[in-house]
Amino acid sequence: MPPFVLPITEVLVVAECWQTEPGAEAVIHRAVAAAAEMVDAGIGEAELAVMLTDDAGIRTLNSNWRGIDKPTNVLSFPALPPTGPIGPDDAPRMLGDIAIAYETTRKEADDEQKPFDHHLSHLAVHGFLHLIGYDHESDGDAETMETLEQEILAQLGIPDPYADRDPDGNRERMD
Repeated sequence: MPPFVLPITEVLVVAECWQTEPGAEAVIHRAVAAAAEMVDAGIGEAELAVMLTDDAGIRTLNSNWRGIDKPTNVLSFPALPPTGPIGPDDAPRMLGDIAIAYETTRKEADDEQKPFDHHLSHLAVHGFLHLIGYDHESDGDAETMETLEQEILAQLGIPDPYADRDPDGNRERMD
C-alpha cells in the first residue's frame, strides 16, 4: 500500500464577506487534513476545491443542482471516480468541490454560540466526507457520518457539534 498522502486542497474565496475571517483558509486546510487522516479512505494522491462564497452564490448552486431555492451552509459536489487504471504520471484524482456560504455559517455559529472557526471546521469536514462517499440519507448513515465528524473534530480540539441535540433524538440534518 502506498504511503498516506494528504489531498491537495485549493481554497477559493469568491465573496468579499470572507475577508472578515482571514484565518478561514487555514481552518479549511486543517479540517480537511484531519478528516483525510482519520478516514484513511485510500484516496491516494487527490485534490479538491473549497469555494468560500456568500448566501447568494450558494443559493444559486442549491437552486441549480438541488432544486431548492434558498441558501444553505455547505454543499458538496463529488467528482465521478476514475474509470480506468491510474498511472504514475496521471494528475491527482479529483475528489470534487465543496461550497460554504459565509452568512449562513456565521448566523449558525452565532445562534449556536459556537466559535466561527469550530463551525467552519465542522462544515469542511462534513463536506469532505460527502466527497468520499458518506451521506446522511438514512438514520443509520447519518449516525455513522455524525460519529465520524465527532471523532475528527475531537482530534482538532473541537467539542461535539451535536451535543446540544434534541434529547428525543430528532435530527436536524445539514444539507
